[in-house]
Amino acid sequence: MLADKDRIFTNVYGFQPWNLPAAQKRGDWDKTKDLLALGNDVIIDKIKASGLRGRGGAGFPTGMKWSFMPKEPRPDRPNFLVINADESEPGSCKDREIIRHDPHKLIEGALVAGFAMRARAAYIYIRGEYIREAETLFAAVKEAYDAGLLGKNACKSGYDFDVFVHRGAGAYICGEETAMLESLEGKKGQPRLKPPFPAGAGLYGCPTTVNNVESIAVVPTILRRGPEWFSSFGNENNKGTKLFQISGHVNKPCVVEEAMSIPFRELIEKHCGGIRGGWDNLLAVIPGGSSVPLVPAAQIMDCPMDFDGLRALGSGLGTAAVIVMDKSTDVVRAISRLSYFYKHESCGQCTPCREGTGWMWRVMERLRTGDADISEIDTLQQVTKQVEGHTICALGDAAAWPIQGLIRHFRPELERRINERQAGNGMQEAAE
Repeated sequence: MLADKDRIFTNVYGFQPWNLPAAQKRGDWDKTKDLLALGNDVIIDKIKASGLRGRGGAGFPTGMKWSFMPKEPRPDRPNFLVINADESEPGSCKDREIIRHDPHKLIEGALVAGFAMRARAAYIYIRGEYIREAETLFAAVKEAYDAGLLGKNACKSGYDFDVFVHRGAGAYICGEETAMLESLEGKKGQPRLKPPFPAGAGLYGCPTTVNNVESIAVVPTILRRGPEWFSSFGNENNKGTKLFQISGHVNKPCVVEEAMSIPFRELIEKHCGGIRGGWDNLLAVIPGGSSVPLVPAAQIMDCPMDFDGLRALGSGLGTAAVIVMDKSTDVVRAISRLSYFYKHESCGQCTPCREGTGWMWRVMERLRTGDADISEIDTLQQVTKQVEGHTICALGDAAAWPIQGLIRHFRPELERRINERQAGNGMQEAAE
């Protein structure tokens, strides 16, 4: 279990004020000038050494991503950092807690990360529904400017750096990095074909790196305490601390910072007071936000909560949004509801996703009521494979994976509904 002294987010529950004086008492903005004095490449090397992987879902090594940025930006094509605060994945709510209770961690991280990548400015793209959070972020950025921590000669380092907060309008697809860039440019939020990748041609055609809120917010603490400290937590290739968001059928749902690779059972027992109705009542868990396949209770009990441990079970850590379902859950209805979400949020640019998400949802609804044929289960599985991997962005995958997980682990439940419906219809016909 992570000791309190090792927690990066010490105000995740908002027991203290979010403002600059309170943040400085917690250690933010402490000798930031000295961190920048390390130099661009040294900062990137330290982040590489820490083993930090992206906290937005994909888990790409953060330091490596930064190293793709041009070392000598042209005056007419400055480098940019874009911070993804669009957090629209059902089940995810960690970035929200950072922004509303610890915004200066994010803003200082933006300066340090932006400096490391030789960026001219950072754009924080915040989800449209996060109204109070956006107000806090605007106010915190103003505090940083007023204190000389941002803008011209930021932190008296000789480096000029701006931070802009941009509010989205509530589109899930804008959480995809290239759709976010389109939206920032004032266009319709639709993913771009890659290549070119954002590091070559991103925001306004300039070199750009897109990072998650948590990935950026932990950077100053890693540099202050050292990459060795951060990499002392978690299994190989799964280093550091992580914010877990646990919702659903636990006794105490919460957002909590823990060491990577903590076993699922320990995470739930320590922080959530166990499963509602006891461990025997656990049915399944969606371990990383709604887009990853569910895992049945028996498989996840002792699983290490990290990228590799969950991949081995055919699922993923994603954003570490742990959705717990007990045996009162209608699991077919739950996955059908997610199918509707992805149908609704598809931008419609790619045919497999535009047509496939609606088709999959309609079949899921028929499977939910049992008004289908057994053969349609395999047909649905085949269609998910035709959607997955055949779209510009990963929304097609996100729509397909929950259904694939349901069929893999709960096929008998689907068949039971169909058989009962058919038997009921047969009895009705006999009675007539």
